[in-house]
Amino acid sequence: MSHSLIRVWIHAVWSTKERFPCMQNDIRKEIILHLKEKFEKLDCGVRIINGTEDHLHALFLINQNKSIQEILKNVKGETSHWINQNNFFKAKFSWQVGYGAFSVSESVIHTVEKYIENQCVHHKKMTSSEESDLLLEKHNIFVIGNH
Repeated sequence: MSHSLIRVWIHAVWSTKERFPCMQNDIRKEIILHLKEKFEKLDCGVRIINGTEDHLHALFLINQNKSIQEILKNVKGETSHWINQNNFFKAKFSWQVGYGAFSVSESVIHTVEKYIENQCVHHKKMTSSEESDLLLEKHNIFVIGNH
């Protein structure tokens, strides 16, 4: 095979600074549209982006020429700058430092997509912190001080 071929899905999750619940429905929809454009400009195909007032989930294909760190740093940095330029909020907006990024098998793409699509339903049953703990546990990631 003369070409490098990859198809790696990433489920990324990140929060607003201090998990402040500021992304109400209309604003969140605009932010999601902008994020999709940003991912596409980085040649990362997006399957879905959704979330709640204090965090977002994205399911995207990784660009083989960029690291997950590069992609998410670029996307988060550019969108927080764009949000502030457009004065969506009275106070300065920023994302929380860090993120979660998990590989997703092609065989469960639809399951993860439905999970992200139904964020509002999930968060009637659990908090964002509980969801984070569940994702970490599911992916065998144990953070000192949390477990």
